[in-house]
Amino acid sequence: MRVTTWAEYGLIVSLHLAKRSGQGPVAARELSEHERLPHDYVEQILLRLRRAGLVESVRGAKGGYLLARQPQTVSVKDVIEASEHVTFEVNCDLHPVDSERCNPGTACSIRPVWRLLERRINDLLAGISLADLFSAKPEVYQIAGVTVGT
Repeated sequence: MRVTTWAEYGLIVSLHLAKRSGQGPVAARELSEHERLPHDYVEQILLRLRRAGLVESVRGAKGGYLLARQPQTVSVKDVIEASEHVTFEVNCDLHPVDSERCNPGTACSIRPVWRLLERRINDLLAGISLADLFSAKPEVYQIAGVTVGT
């Protein structure tokens, strides 16, 4: 699995909106300045998140963007899929080495490993919400092996 800038920035933007949940919309420029991200990139990410139904846009002088759902109902998987379109790419699906060996109907001894890895990654990402991340839940940090100051 390769985490791209799209996925990382998508999570940063989504977390920013999750932390501001209930406080009204935030302008894309303000969000990009606060998070120190390129404005054009933030605009494109917000568009992807909006198309996926994770973000709503509000027009007008006090308009901007806000999370379309409660932070506890938006998973890391949701955000990565919206930002990147996939969470895990199975290389043999995208770049077959051999048309006979990489045919989906052919028994391949390697493909099950990638499918299992894809499923486990998706399950893990689906089990962590934006609310889990911004509330610094101890179990999220424990899973990652990170020690958080008390």
